[in-house]
Order: sequence, then structure tokens, then C-alpha cells
Amino acid sequence: MFLEKLVVGVLETNCYLIGCKKTKMAAVIDPGGEEKVDLILDILEKNNFGLKYIINTHGHIDHINGNNLLKAKTKALLLIHRLDTDMLVDANKNFSSFMGKEIYSPSADKLLEEGDEISLGTLNLIVIHTPGHTPGGISLVLNNIVFTGDTLFAGGIGRTDLPGGSYQDLMKSIKEKLLILGDDKIIYPGHGPDSTIGEERKTNPYI
Repeated sequence: MFLEKLVVGVLETNCYLIGCKKTKMAAVIDPGGEEKVDLILDILEKNNFGLKYIINTHGHIDHINGNNLLKAKTKALLLIHRLDTDMLVDANKNFSSFMGKEIYSPSADKLLEEGDEISLGTLNLIVIHTPGHTPGGISLVLNNIVFTGDTLFAGGIGRTDLPGGSYQDLMKSIKEKLLILGDDKIIYPGHGPDSTIGEERKTNPYI
């Protein structure tokens, strides 16, 4: 498996490139900075990967800002949870209008639901619906890894004070969907450093 993290955009979002080395199929999770799209394409080309999917863990601008350019240059399929799909095409809902510039993403090619599986050659990502930060927030499980978006961070949790956020839903998602995955699972969050489920269970002050 190929895995690389890029920190993109003004809010320093973690963008992940994953690929199947056998089939040379790749996916990009949360391309939140348009300025890094050329770098993403260079990495894919250098490693002979074809981009099959663009996956958004949720619809906030700092996670979708590169969708438009990346999709235009690759024709990759855009995936997001059903409950966040409107955020792609609404500058108020994705909060880009509040940052001084209205930004829109193409509409999703496929709407995700709890339990969906995203096949990437020999790799299989399992979708977990983890609402709270947004109604359609998701996490993605891949072998011993879980991409948690803005649900769970190293030492923190996603903010819930924005429209569509719910502290109760977020804590339920963390406790009933993520903590049950096992302490050895490595967390790759939407911002900040990596961690593990076990480390967060022991040290995260919100848990």
C-alpha cells in the first residue's frame, strides 16, 4: 500500500494519498488546498498511479477546496456522505463565503452511506458514518488505519459549534463507532499529528 500525507490550505488540513501498488489505482482523501493539486498530480505521476476517487470526509471548505481542479484534471469520481452533499455546492454551508471567497465543488458522483465499501484495487476502505462535526461526517477504515476526518484528533475532537454540528452526536460517534475499533488502530485525522485509538482512549481529555 502507498500512503502519503500532505498538509494543505490555510487551515493546514491533512490530505492523504493512498494507492494500491499492484493495480496502480489511487484515491485522495480531503484535497483541501487548490495550491497543492499540482503536487498531488506530480506524486501520482511519479508513482505511476491513476486517480480513481476523490473522497471528502465532510463538506467544509478546508477539506473540499481542491475538488474542482483535481477532478477537472483527472476525471476521478467524487465521493461524500449523502448528508453533506449540499455543502459541495453551497458556499454558505461549506463556509467559504465566511472566509471572503465563495468556493464551489462539483457535485458528488456517488453518495456514501454507513457500511459502504470503496474498492481501490486490492485495498478496501470501509465507510463509517461519524456525524457530529457535520451531519454527514465519515471515517474510513483501511486495515489497521482509520482516517477520522474532523471527528477525532490527537488530543482533541472536532468542533461542534458550527451550523449542523452536535456535541452529543460527535461523542456518540467517537465512543460507539471509533473506540470499538481496537486500541492498535492508527488514527490519521483531518488536522494535526497521527495517533492511535488506544492513546486517545487513555489521554484524550474529551474522552
